[in-house]
Amino acid sequence: MEGAIFFSSRYGSTAQYAQWIGEATDLPAFDVDEARTDPSGYDFLVLGSPVIYHKLMFHKWAKKNFASISSKPTILFSVSGAGAGPKLDDWIAGCLPAELISHMEHFALRGRQNPADLGWYDRVMLIIGGLKNPDPVASREELKGFDYMDKSSIKPIVEMIAQLQGDKIAGSEMHLASR
Repeated sequence: MEGAIFFSSRYGSTAQYAQWIGEATDLPAFDVDEARTDPSGYDFLVLGSPVIYHKLMFHKWAKKNFASISSKPTILFSVSGAGAGPKLDDWIAGCLPAELISHMEHFALRGRQNPADLGWYDRVMLIIGGLKNPDPVASREELKGFDYMDKSSIKPIVEMIAQLQGDKIAGSEMHLASR
């Protein structure tokens, strides 16, 4: 089976994960905001998006390409400061059709946020969110930033891709070093 990675990235974390997955699997990676590649030409898809303001950044692209995406095996990786759990599941459910979510395998990856790299609007919104957030750990992360990027976290995605391709890739052959 032939697959491809389609991703959207604002500050680079999702692009880095897409690059790592592409290197580990030899799949081509396309930025949905730059590439005009049609996802219908592939047997399976790997989709990656950051979560920005409680939404997958590429939710409009995913809805526009609903027919192509929903007709084939799809892996979704989301990138955010939030880990896997009900809060993240609710955010994804709020921006993608249920029919699309029901056939995707979702992997929540933790990203990176450096306040100095953010645009002024995002920085102001994070300060407001951080000051209002009742969770002291999340509040501190919104105000000071965080870095949870971890190359080894793509291992389950790479293994699922190998299953889709019918390959057997041993963990040691994937060259997944942390950070």
